[in-house]
Amino acid sequence: MALHLIKLCVGADSIEDLREWVSRRALVAMAAGLEPSSSHTTRMVPKRAEELLDGGSLYWVIKGQVQARQRLLDLKTFTDADGIGRCELVLGPEVIETEFQPKRAFQGWRYLKDEEAPRDLKSLGSDGAELPMELRRELAELGLL
Repeated sequence: MALHLIKLCVGADSIEDLREWVSRRALVAMAAGLEPSSSHTTRMVPKRAEELLDGGSLYWVIKGQVQARQRLLDLKTFTDADGIGRCELVLGPEVIETEFQPKRAFQGWRYLKDEEAPRDLKSLGSDGAELPMELRRELAELGLL
């Protein structure tokens, strides 16, 4: 069973903001002759890398709600210019919308069990996927979606 990570999407106010960032990173990668992907650098290295890379994703919390995920492709450790160990989370190019799930603010990332992860909107059929984003957010905050 896959294991996931969950992290606050700092600086993004919407899934569209996240998609724009991912798109820019993919274009930079392709210009360098690499596969289109994006990455996120963290200070802590996940100890359960094998489980994460067995179908895991990084779930993004935007405006207090889990709203999207990206597939985890690789974890690369390195030392930065200041001699501090870091981990690069290599992410797939697709931002997949999920059902909204409230999440309070926290620092860094956390593990997320597969059975606790929100479902993809595609798998939900018509359970709100056709609603405008603001309305979906408000309904989720009220516990109606």
